[in-house]
Amino acid sequence: MWTLPLRSRVTNPHGPSSFVLVLQLFKTLHRTRQQVFKNDTRALEAARIKINEEFKSNKRETSPKKIEELIKIGSDVELLLRTSVIQGIHTDHSTLKLVPRKELLIENVPYCDTPTQKK
Repeated sequence: MWTLPLRSRVTNPHGPSSFVLVLQLFKTLHRTRQQVFKNDTRALEAARIKINEEFKSNKRETSPKKIEELIKIGSDVELLLRTSVIQGIHTDHSTLKLVPRKELLIENVPYCDTPTQKK
């Protein structure tokens, strides 16, 4: 008897879109983790374990509404990591050197003492 490869036999009751979205989110979270915690092996490992645990704990979820909610939460976490986390390096016991990523650095708009007139 001829059988399809395992990957072809896997069916998703919610259609391929939710499966694809979950897989994309999983990969995006791991890429973001690698960028945000670059050169910090302890943080990289802790984040890897946490991401994998969260996805494993919800692996059997079947409710489309719940899956959509979990995808939203995961996307929010990815955005938060990408936009809010800055690495710090201990230079001595009381000093921390911040190492912001280029994406986090923005141009400062100079302060203007004279307000402009609205037309």
